[in-house]
Order: sequence, then structure tokens, then C-alpha cells
Amino acid sequence: MDGSEARGGAWSTRQLAELAGTTVKAVRYYHQVGLLAEPERAGNGYKQYGVPHLVKLLQIKRLSDLGLPLAQIAALCGADADPDDAIRVLDAELAATIERLQRVRAELAVVLSARAPVDVPDGFAAVAGQLSEADRAMLLIYSRVLDDRAMAELRDMMQTRSDGDDEFDALPADADDATVEALAVRLARVIAEAREKYASVRDVGAFGTRGAAFARRAVVPAMAHLYNPAQLRALTRAEEIRAQAAADDEEDR
Repeated sequence: MDGSEARGGAWSTRQLAELAGTTVKAVRYYHQVGLLAEPERAGNGYKQYGVPHLVKLLQIKRLSDLGLPLAQIAALCGADADPDDAIRVLDAELAATIERLQRVRAELAVVLSARAPVDVPDGFAAVAGQLSEADRAMLLIYSRVLDDRAMAELRDMMQTRSDGDDEFDALPADADDATVEALAVRLARVIAEAREKYASVRDVGAFGTRGAAFARRAVVPAMAHLYNPAQLRALTRAEEIRAQAAADDEEDR
């Protein structure tokens, strides 16, 4: 840029963009959306930008750097515009973003300290290391269909390994009936204790974010895919044993 251009303020699009620290593409886009007025053209047909254009462009860039969307910038640039409301909204959005990032950092710290897998929902990193791949996959699905209370109860249940967990994880698909039955007896006790303590185990459908039917449509096929036939037999038989024991207790009362 030579001296006459600087004194007269007759800048080309490229020169204006350089002065404002932006790009020619951005300047043209601001014209397109009505944020920056088109300048007059010189006799040779080239645009000639003046000081008001530079000031306006710097204002747009400043507000954009603060994170304001272009729609709000257009409103703020009006003669009677009051920026307070837009700034408050932006501040609230930034506060929410900071809070979310802090939660993510805290979760990552747990993952690193526990050397845990990262493919689990928030809050489960501390227990993820003791879970099978199938259990971790089910956790992800549960997190999409169950509400916060159910997930909190599930997290509490997983703090300690229950009787039969390791045997269930290692159960081969071709396990014989006797092996499945013995495991089911142990799992039935675990299920009964969990039903006593956790409402979500007694009626998981009541904790579905979109109802019981929606939760079942995700959970039932997932379990059938992720667990082998012997494991599914053990779970089904364990529930039968638990239900029969509960019915017997009810009769004895």
C-alpha cells in the first residue's frame, strides 16, 4: 500500500482485508449477508473502501472473535442496538461450555489414573477396567435409553464384583446344562439382592427416557447379540429361579 492510499483511505478488497486481519473471502461474505455495505467503485471499476468500511469490518471481526454468531452481530451493529442481552446469552453459553469441558477433563483424569477403557459413559471409568467388552457395549446402550437415576444405580451396582460375575464372563457358548444351572443359582441371589436395593432393577421400564417399549427395542436385541447362548440361558434361568423363590416366600407369609 503506498502513501496516497493510506492518506485517502481508498483501499482495495485485498488491502482492506489485510488491514483488518481477515480474508477477502470473509469480506465478500459480509457483503453477501448484509453486514458490510458495498463501497463505491473507482473509474476503473475497482471497489474503493474507506475508513468507515475498515471500522465496521474491525467491529464485525471483534464481535466474531468473541464468539457472537453473525445474526447477533447484525443486530448489535444497528444504531439502537443494546449489546447487553446478546452478551449475557454468549456468556451463559461459554459458562456451559467451560463446565462441560471441566467434566470431560475430570473424566479423563479418572480414565488415566485407572488405566480404564474410554468406551464407557461418563462416571463409569473407575469400574470399566473390570467389565467385559460386552458389558461395556451394553453400558453405552443403557446410557441412551435409561435416565440418570437408573444409570447412577447401575454405577453403584458395579462398584464391586458380585458372585458369579467372572464365571459369567468366562462361560463358553457350549456350556452344559449343569454348569448353566449352577451359575444361574448364584446369579439368582445377586438379582434378588439388587431388586431389593435398586428400584431400576425392579422396574427398568419406569426409568426409560422414552418409555419401556423404546428401551426394550434397544436392549433385548443388543443382549442377544453381545452375550453367547449359554450366558443368555443362565440369565433367563436365574430370573426364573429368583421369581419362583419370591413366589414361595410370598406363600409362606
